[in-house]
This record gives sequence, C-alpha cells and structure tokens, in this order.
Amino acid sequence: MKKRHFLRIAAAVPLASASHLAWAQATDYPNRPVRIISPFAAGSTSDTSARFIAQQLTQALGQPVTVENQPGADGRIGMMAVKNAPADGYTIVAGSWTNLAVNTIVSKDLPYDPLKDFKPVAGIGRSMLGIAVSGQSDIKTFQDLIAAAKRKPKGTNFGNFAAGYRLATEWLSGLAGVQFTHVPYRSTSQMNTDLAAKQIDVGMDGVTSMTALVKQGQLRLLAVTGDQRHSEFPDVPTIKEFYPEFSIYGWSALMVRSEVPDAITNKLADAMTKILQSSEGRDFAKKVGSELLLRSTGEMRKYQVAQIETLRRVADAAGIKAE
Repeated sequence: MKKRHFLRIAAAVPLASASHLAWAQATDYPNRPVRIISPFAAGSTSDTSARFIAQQLTQALGQPVTVENQPGADGRIGMMAVKNAPADGYTIVAGSWTNLAVNTIVSKDLPYDPLKDFKPVAGIGRSMLGIAVSGQSDIKTFQDLIAAAKRKPKGTNFGNFAAGYRLATEWLSGLAGVQFTHVPYRSTSQMNTDLAAKQIDVGMDGVTSMTALVKQGQLRLLAVTGDQRHSEFPDVPTIKEFYPEFSIYGWSALMVRSEVPDAITNKLADAMTKILQSSEGRDFAKKVGSELLLRSTGEMRKYQVAQIETLRRVADAAGIKAE
C-alpha cells in the first residue's frame, strides 16, 4: 500500500508542477512585447483590422503589441509562422476565412490544420460580399442576372479573385439552378477594373471594396450576401431574400497555437471582449464597413466549424476538389 501511495504522489508531482507553471505564466503574461502576424499584405482589410486590434491590445495589456506582415500563399506563410512559434501567447495570428476555413477545403497539401493547430481567442469582424455588374450593363437587377444566366447556360462570365468567392458563387449557382463561367483573377483591383469596363459580365467582392466604384456609377450593385441589407445600400436586396438559406461573409478572428495555456488565451479573450464592446470598436467597424464578430473562444470555434462544414458541402455539390 505504501509503495502504491508513493507512486500516486510521484505521478501527481509533474502534473502539479505543470499546472503551477501555466498559472505562473498566465499571471505574469504579458511581460514583454506581443506580435500579431497578419498573413496578408499591408493595407488589406485584414491588415487594417489587425493594426486596430494591436493598438487596442497595447493599451489593454500594458505591453507593446505590434503587427508583422507575412503575406503569401493564401495566408499559409503567416499561419505557419505562428504554428512554428513557441506556444506562449506572444505570437498571435489575425486569421481570415481564407486561411481558417477555405484553405482546408480547396488545398490538398495544406501544411497546417486550422482546427487542430490553432484555437480561437475571439472573433474580430465580418463583412458581407456583393454581386455587381458594370454601370453600363443591361443587367439592372439581381433577378435580371439569374434570368440572363438561365437563357445563356455557361455564357455568363463571373469573376472571382479568391477561392472563398468562388465557393460563394457556386453556392448561388446551385440554389438558383444556373451555371456561370468562372473567370479567375489574382487581385480584386484588376477584377473590378475589368468588370467596370464590361470585360466580364458579373463579379463578387467585398461590399467595402466595391463601394467607391458603385457610388461613382462605374459598378452597379445587384445584391449583397448578408443576413440583412447593407446600411449604405438599403435599396439593394440580399440574396437571402430570394434563397433563404444563403448567407455568407468574409470574416476574421484572432487565433493562437492550440497548445497555448487556457489561462493566457482567456486573458487575451477578456481584453478582446472589452475592445469589441467599446465605442472605439464600434466606430472602427463602421469606418471599415464591417460588423463586429463578438464571439467568445468557444462560440468562435463553433462558428468556424459551421463555416467549414457549409463550404465543404458547397464544394462537394459543385464538384470542386482540393488541389
């Protein structure tokens, strides 16, 4: 009995030590600068959000929080930088729906698992997408677009510059019973330039990215992809009004390595909740044309999983295979 009792005590010592170490790390966290990896180029919507969060976290945590851009490969480079960093909460990633949901569906040899390798700290924001045509197009409404696509199977060219937008387009195609000819672009600016010049029939982009061209009359916004109409374009319908199950947003979230102690993650999450609930948070969201994605760590995980499941169903139905 004495020997078994000793073994139980001996086995418990490492666990107690590990628990104490995690508690000590969390209590002392942060005691040096924190960096947020932005997997996209400076000036992008994701980067702008990361810089706002860094500024606010600097005040909340009492340590400098900086943004480091590591763009490339649809966000893979930035995600791997965080995966390969120590799991101590000092390297965070401001991920987007591209690298937290879409990549795992369309990429065959993705070097990270967005669910197993990372865990959410909190949501940041989400922005609805828009479907637009040239301001000179004969297509005046969303109904006109669907009718035109039905008259010309595969004759309507639909521009997309990223896999997430392609999946959103395929979802619409399936619900409407139409087919579009996919026209891939490398950048949103080139796509919108061609769209305004009627080089392609229709395109999908973030509403914010299209707003200036729409207001100038170079593009005509036919529909938006959110649950409600966009505040700046109240006369433009949502796709949901025609197909109730359709709703899709571009979104972003703050993530850390899955091995980061929960106590540290929770400290960051508490700070993020205060930031997103602040007047500064609300003002920032209004400025960039997005909605705050106020989700706890657990809620953000459920949201991410649901997004992956939805997009995977869309890809399967459209016959899109990982490449």
